[in-house]
Amino acid sequence: MKIYVDADACPVKEQIYRVAARYGLPVLVVANSPMRVPIQDGVEAVHVPGGFEAVDDWIAGQVTAGDVVTTADILLAGRVVDRGAVCIDFRGKEFTADALGGLLATREVAQYLRGSGTYSGGPPPLSPRDRGHFAGKLDEVVNRLLRATRSRA
Repeated sequence: MKIYVDADACPVKEQIYRVAARYGLPVLVVANSPMRVPIQDGVEAVHVPGGFEAVDDWIAGQVTAGDVVTTADILLAGRVVDRGAVCIDFRGKEFTADALGGLLATREVAQYLRGSGTYSGGPPPLSPRDRGHFAGKLDEVVNRLLRATRSRA
C-alpha cells in the first residue's frame, strides 16, 4: 500500500506524513514543480513536468488497487477509484463510485456558473477541525485496507 499525494495544492501534507509514519507506509508527493518534502523514511517527492493533467496522468498510471490517493480533483478521483484505489479529498471525504457521478455533475454546473460570472466563490479555507477530520479519515482508510490485506493472507 502506498499513499499518493496530488501535492500542488495539498494543504494537509503534514497530516499525511504523520499517518504514513505511524504505519510505515511510503508516500509519493507528486507535483508539477519541484517540491521539498521532509527527510522521513518512505517520503519521496516526484516531479512530473507539465501541467496539472500530467500529474493526474502519472498518478492514475501508477496507482493500484489497495493504494490511497489524496486529491481535490474529482476527475482524478474517478480515475483512481476505477483502478481500485481509495481516494479522499483534503477535508476527509471519501470519493466512492456511487457518489462520483453526482460530484461530476455539480462540478460541471459550478464551472458553467463561473464561466458566466454568476459564481465566483470556492470552498472556505481549511480549519484545524477540517485537518483533524482529514487525518482521522486517512487513518480509518489505512486501517480498513490493512485489515482487508490481513484477511486475504
